[in-house]
Amino acid sequence: MKITVEANVNAPIADVWRIYTTPEDIMQWNAASDDWHTTKASVDLREGGAFSSRMEAKDGSMGFDFAGVYTKIVPQKRIEYSFGDRTAQVEFKSHDQGVNVRVVFDAEESHPIEMQRGGWQAILNNFARYAEHMAKT
Repeated sequence: MKITVEANVNAPIADVWRIYTTPEDIMQWNAASDDWHTTKASVDLREGGAFSSRMEAKDGSMGFDFAGVYTKIVPQKRIEYSFGDRTAQVEFKSHDQGVNVRVVFDAEESHPIEMQRGGWQAILNNFARYAEHMAKT
């Protein structure tokens, strides 16, 4: 099953793309809630390139690595990647008020669909807020 989340970002496409793909920025927005954070991130933004983000609870109680390989890159338009036996696609569509970012990903079987959708949507919402803030500075 595929799950879709999306957010509108009131910022230029060049800024949105850079903030979505730069490790230093990823560490600022990549969390589903305020009690989690990303402690390190790496990006080799090319087809066949690897990416990784270390996500941890701020209290140190748990953490995990989210990692995969880019399978398609169309600058400022689309990112496709695989992570484990799952895939995801990220589309960037410019419009008059900024950029619509849509993420479609394969659901996993160990957590409820709504929980997965909610977590990925929360991360994308954090991205949108951070990108809009950074585009203004």
